[in-house]
Amino acid sequence: MLLKFLKTSCLLFLTSVLAYAQNNVVTIVKKEQQWTLLVNNEPYYIRGAGGEKYLKEVVAIGGNTIRTWGLENAQTVLDEAQKLGIKVMLGMWVQHERHGFDYNDEAKIKAQLEGFRTQIKKFKNHPALLIWCVGNEYELDYSNRKVWKAVNDIAKMVKEEDKNHPVATVTAGTNAEKLTHVMNELTAIDIYGINTYGDIGNVKNVLTEGNFQGPYMITEWGPNGHWESPKTMWGSSIEQTSKEKATSYKERYAQYIAKDSKQCIGSFAFLWGQKQEYTSTWYGIFSENGAATEVYDAMEYCWTNKAPKNCAPSIDSFRVDNLKPNLNSIFKSGQLVEVKAFAKDQENDKLNYSWELYPESEDLKTGGDVESKPPLISGQIRSKQAATCVLKAPKKEGRYRLFLTVSDGEKIAYCNFPFYVQPSEAAEDQPMVRFKKTTLSSFENE
Repeated sequence: MLLKFLKTSCLLFLTSVLAYAQNNVVTIVKKEQQWTLLVNNEPYYIRGAGGEKYLKEVVAIGGNTIRTWGLENAQTVLDEAQKLGIKVMLGMWVQHERHGFDYNDEAKIKAQLEGFRTQIKKFKNHPALLIWCVGNEYELDYSNRKVWKAVNDIAKMVKEEDKNHPVATVTAGTNAEKLTHVMNELTAIDIYGINTYGDIGNVKNVLTEGNFQGPYMITEWGPNGHWESPKTMWGSSIEQTSKEKATSYKERYAQYIAKDSKQCIGSFAFLWGQKQEYTSTWYGIFSENGAATEVYDAMEYCWTNKAPKNCAPSIDSFRVDNLKPNLNSIFKSGQLVEVKAFAKDQENDKLNYSWELYPESEDLKTGGDVESKPPLISGQIRSKQAATCVLKAPKKEGRYRLFLTVSDGEKIAYCNFPFYVQPSEAAEDQPMVRFKKTTLSSFENE
């Protein structure tokens, strides 16, 4: 009996090892001016999500690839992706000069490379692996150009250790200067990855003008970035509503990603998850509690050309004291303001409304670095679960933002608007800015 058990255990172990050893061969080829990614000689177009969570949801709406930025959870992510039948672009986090890394320190550069070598050997035969990605936005706010050589040396090492997977790298947007470095110094890189948001329409122009002939991916894309959005007179950025974002995703995918089928081998929508970056809703395709947003529906349409069976609700507009909000909304301390939302649901599901008030975030970083969420302000909103609420402007002078979430019990829509509170005793020569009749998507200065 024991012998039988041992034989069975050994057989299962060998089967597992052999299955894991059945490595996919991934190549990138050019034929008649067309770049194509191949997995075991079969064409593979990347319908990708940037993030490590909600992998089942990627599969559910037609996605086939995810992207990571580091190797911390590589084993778990690769194994889960394999179970679901999707692939992974596995990121290697190349240290940034702006975080204190010194690219004049040869010992640190070598240690970084050798650390990656260990990980390459560990994961190079995983069947879910699609592409290695060396670094992300390492040139953001940098001055030491030695980072380009360090990236290329890592890419060379990867190709020495793994002959079966291409190597990519990613920059923060692109321009003539960056493209020159990519083309002249990153000679070991197979695929150029570009993170871009509101400027996505300019990417192809830069590549064409720079005579870039290689394959590329749009490795992060989504709404207008907070740095490229309209701002109030006190410096707060205006965030698109979830409805406006969904429209942006659809248009940008069709016009700037799928349209360039000769060079662009796919993309990764950002962010497949949620994070606090400028606001808690700016980039996440999911909410803090995991609910899918209108953008999730947009991605299903992008990847399948079909609308979802159950669509997220949508916020058409909202009114502040019966007027449409303008760019510079300023209230007096203690002022009562009525805010009314106009939302709908295609399936006529019952909608639940949630209003929340926060001070404007002061913990602002660059390049997606970790930010802390400001504390919720309680006691200033009445009728928080209805389509209409009454906001009492806080006593303290400063910048604030009112958030609205509308849920059908499964998916959500959202919007927010920033405002400023003046002291109630402010002089008459500092009058409160009144609302102009503008749409939520076309804020204008007074």
